[in-house]
Amino acid sequence: MNNLKIAGFLTIAVIIAIAGFMIFGQEKEVDFSTQIKPILNKNCISCHGGVKKNGGFSVLFEEEAFADTKSGHPAIIPGDPNGSELIKRLTATDPEVRMPYERSPLSEEEIDLLKTWIKQGAKWGEHWAYAPVQAPETIAQKTTAGFTSDNNSASTNTIDFYVGKKLEEQELAFSKEEQPLKLLRRAALDITGLPPTNELVEQFSSKKITYEQAVDQMLASSTFGEKWATWWLDLARYADTKGYERDVSRTMWPYRDYVIRAFNNDKPFDEFTIEQLAGDLLPNPTEEQLAATAFHRNTMNNDEGGTNDEEFRVAAVLDRVGTTYEVWQSTTMACVQCHSHPYDPIRHEEFYQSAAFFNNSRDEDTHDEEPRLRFYSPEEKTEIESVLTWVKENESAKAAVERKNFMTFLEPKYPSHNAVDFNNAELIDTKWLGIQANGSAYLRKVDTRGSDQMLMYYGSGLDGSKMTIRNGGPEGVVLAEFPINKTKGDIIRAIPLKTTTGLVDLYMEVKNTSVKSDQNAAKFVWFAFVPTLAGKDKPGFKDVQNSWETALNFRGTKLPILIENPSYMARKTHVFERGNWMTLGEKVNPETPKMLNNWNSEWPNNRLGFAYWLTDKENPLTSRTLVNRVWDQLFGRGIVSSLEDMGTQSDPPSHPELLDYLAWKTMNDYDWSMKSLIREIVTSATYKQSSAISAELYQKDPQNKWYARGPRFRLSAEQVRDQALAVAGLLSDKMYGPGVKPHQPEGIWQTVYNGDSWDESKGEDAHRRGIYTFLKRTSPYPSFISFDAASREVCLSRRIVTNTPLQALVTLNDPVYLEAAYYLAADMIKQDAAKPEKGIAYGYQKLVLNPITELKLKTLSNLYDEALAEYKSKPESLEAFFTIKDKSTNPEQAAMSVVANALLNMDEFLTKP
Repeated sequence: MNNLKIAGFLTIAVIIAIAGFMIFGQEKEVDFSTQIKPILNKNCISCHGGVKKNGGFSVLFEEEAFADTKSGHPAIIPGDPNGSELIKRLTATDPEVRMPYERSPLSEEEIDLLKTWIKQGAKWGEHWAYAPVQAPETIAQKTTAGFTSDNNSASTNTIDFYVGKKLEEQELAFSKEEQPLKLLRRAALDITGLPPTNELVEQFSSKKITYEQAVDQMLASSTFGEKWATWWLDLARYADTKGYERDVSRTMWPYRDYVIRAFNNDKPFDEFTIEQLAGDLLPNPTEEQLAATAFHRNTMNNDEGGTNDEEFRVAAVLDRVGTTYEVWQSTTMACVQCHSHPYDPIRHEEFYQSAAFFNNSRDEDTHDEEPRLRFYSPEEKTEIESVLTWVKENESAKAAVERKNFMTFLEPKYPSHNAVDFNNAELIDTKWLGIQANGSAYLRKVDTRGSDQMLMYYGSGLDGSKMTIRNGGPEGVVLAEFPINKTKGDIIRAIPLKTTTGLVDLYMEVKNTSVKSDQNAAKFVWFAFVPTLAGKDKPGFKDVQNSWETALNFRGTKLPILIENPSYMARKTHVFERGNWMTLGEKVNPETPKMLNNWNSEWPNNRLGFAYWLTDKENPLTSRTLVNRVWDQLFGRGIVSSLEDMGTQSDPPSHPELLDYLAWKTMNDYDWSMKSLIREIVTSATYKQSSAISAELYQKDPQNKWYARGPRFRLSAEQVRDQALAVAGLLSDKMYGPGVKPHQPEGIWQTVYNGDSWDESKGEDAHRRGIYTFLKRTSPYPSFISFDAASREVCLSRRIVTNTPLQALVTLNDPVYLEAAYYLAADMIKQDAAKPEKGIAYGYQKLVLNPITELKLKTLSNLYDEALAEYKSKPESLEAFFTIKDKSTNPEQAAMSVVANALLNMDEFLTKP
């Protein structure tokens, strides 16, 4: 072999050796997010994090981790593990020096991992959830084995590709497809919350439509919005009462109706978000957009006597911050109210920077919950339009907009609880200003906007009083002087006012020489400054003035909403030291957390801009959160199982690529369409699998984390009741309107300081869907609570599903279920009165869309025979159990009702197939 060939072989050998070293010999880079951060969070951060920084060392933020400690030197020196104090402390033998202090030492593997990380440069890295959602890589092969019962390869959608890949890794395989009618029932319960209609079952059974077409029909059904709105109302903490001690009723149902309509119309989720957080700040907001802002008026309101309105206004603002981040960002922002986040890179002041977006709304925890959107009738809207046309013609377009806003939600105005410096005056029950017959008070820093008129909402029980309003004090210029006499309840009255400019202190004085007691001469609720209508000398003015006054005294439906303060009423926001609202720190401006997407300078620096920031495609969490919550609704667990948290302490996603694929597709391909997202999931082979489980599969994947079988879990509280009424033929399809009060046991509503009572609904209102049931926070509908529904004092991301004897007692004995059993039994008897077995088989098939087995038929037939014998031998027992209004009961009807009651309590009926 010549020298040239030898040199060539040596060269090739060297290249191969170098390549081998590069491939096999190179140390694998340690990932901070998945390998290092969990070690630090578990072992170090409780003493060296957002709350405590022992020794001046913190591992929460990158700059703090590498900064000098109290020793004057950094604890982590990138590239030098042996010189890093962190490693020295972890490996020390002296228990007073070794870390973690007074706890078990780290394992050798954990210490080696930290050493390697530091040796490689201690790259900090980013938590997976804070990285922007990227477009998925093109998937060349979307086939895998085992999707069909014959185990042939089948083409599958992208969801199945990602799930199949994980199943392979876990040495698992897809289960066969569920039986067609069971699958249809599963999809119907998931999409509409109800069993499939008889018509849909017939079309699907006869193969007139495919499964996909059946899904499309259900997505287009109005029952879709009712089902999915129930999920959203848990997040929105929707209720029909205010909460706290008195827990009095409030009008919130128009917001619930907005949510139902939004889902039925498939309103894009980004629009849905923007309208709820800032619908009032959109250009020329519609009635619907204003109603949407009630999302954040679902916060509780405390009108107990002696409470401080400002304290509970602040509590509502803080709740709005925490709720917004939990609902849209899966972030536990409430932790940061008192200190920097103990686990995630969110600083204490960033909580209040976010709070600054919400701190400038008009609501002030007042008794009447203003501002409230007024829902005028079509006739009333015509009258209002005549007023606005008049103002536009006789004043200006701007004046017409201001007048329209005032008639729509009565803002801006000054609540009387702002009054101070009382002399023979008080805040009645800490809510309203009461001035005695010879008393006074101040309303300071008021901007009358140059108005020649003050509107005053007040009531009085005395005649002969005179009220004077002066500028600045007792010796100031008289701005208004007028008599006050008895009123029939509280009224809105227009008072001529001398015009002023800028901020003024209004001194309000009441005198009545004929009264010597300490009785209040009047109770004042609010004051507003709205100019008189122009054009008094023109024809038609009187009619316009009457229309204006009628609108002011509107007594119809009013919904609490969010309205932004005008600039002259703007509030300042401060950091609360240790979260205490009475200990103010530095002033802050509206800003978003640095760890998330950047702020666009074109966005307005208010709630609307904040909503744009949330729904921006660069926001890493909104789309992931939506997809994760929808997935949880359909599969019983999220891709990230900790629904409320995607921070560094959350569970890692079981299928990260799948999560990001669906998040990206929802934003881009589906334009935030929830129906499109749901359709893709429920038409996947993953969803359509049989839910049957073997002992081996249960051992390998007890929680169905890897989705080797279909989802199977108990129905929600509302679905349990709705389904029973539906199969009995009782369920009303009436939609919208005030909450209803179906039957509940006596003595449940025993409210304090509250005249409310549970007046049972009549007719079809007694059989409406659960979403319309009146929800009292301190005493929710009992059967719903038994099945784990929320009382909704706070946002709830996930209902905990329990299995208790009380649930069986509800479905066996609650009059709602007994009535359903009676009507279901009547339908079963109709099949063939002479052959109860035929009726029993029919009833079973109707409930679960599956033929009854011989064993079950025999068992239920024996139950029927035993009950029939009991009722025939003891006729008096007929009235004791099944007493249905206006319905007679014979032994056959009662016995079949017992069987129907048993059918309604079957696990397979109460559980999604």
